Amino acid sequence: MRKWGFILIAMLTITTALAVGPVSEAGAIPMPNIQVGVEDTQEPEAMSTALQILALLTILTLAPSILILMTSFSRIVIVLSFLRQAMGTQQTPPTQVLVGLALFLTFFVMSPVLTQVNSEALQPYLNEEISQSEALQRAQAPIKGFMLRQTRNKDLDLFLNISQDERPETAEEVSMAVVVPAFVISELKTAFQIGFLIYIPFLILDMVVASILLSMGMMMLPPVLISLPFKLMLFVLVDGWHLTVGSLVKSFF
Repeated sequence: MRKWGFILIAMLTITTALAVGPVSEAGAIPMPNIQVGVEDTQEPEAMSTALQILALLTILTLAPSILILMTSFSRIVIVLSFLRQAMGTQQTPPTQVLVGLALFLTFFVMSPVLTQVNSEALQPYLNEEISQSEALQRAQAPIKGFMLRQTRNKDLDLFLNISQDERPETAEEVSMAVVVPAFVISELKTAFQIGFLIYIPFLILDMVVASILLSMGMMMLPPVLISLPFKLMLFVLVDGWHLTVGSLVKSFF
């Protein structure tokens, strides 16, 4: 082992010498010097462009939160999760399938809002017809309108009272800092209500199977093991996915 170690060290030494030798004869290879810093500038356009890039990177960082908290995604994915737990199928459908389905349903539900944002804010801004601040204000209006339609007045009043700001005359004048949390807790309450209604038929089926097994003296046999096939059969017979997805989408209109 010691012999092979000396041979390996000798080979590495020779290879290093061959690699460094020609460089030393031909001269040093110039290496790039990378510096990151803040310097003074006399061009306001350069500063504006840098701030726009910084704002864009910030928006991209917050994009997942915007998708989850300002669209229909929260209600859809929570209801689908309740449905899977009520059926007792463990990890079937997989989480990736549920999240993917919730994502595409979100795009479907939000398509009128996205179309309005594109026609009233994005396209005029790209055509240099309006400024960036005006484009943001125009894009904010359809999204805020969608959230206000799904938000309960009680939840909106809660955050208005907490913020201690002057109460606006109309709902459209409420700031996004108040609308977003009120919309989120309203969506959570709605999703839990739908989840409760989904649980009821499966719970009744579990109770019936448990009562039958208990009357037959099969106390050691798990009721879930027997009720699962009947749950799947019932869900397929009533076309459960059609009913669940259809009810979810219609709840936003």
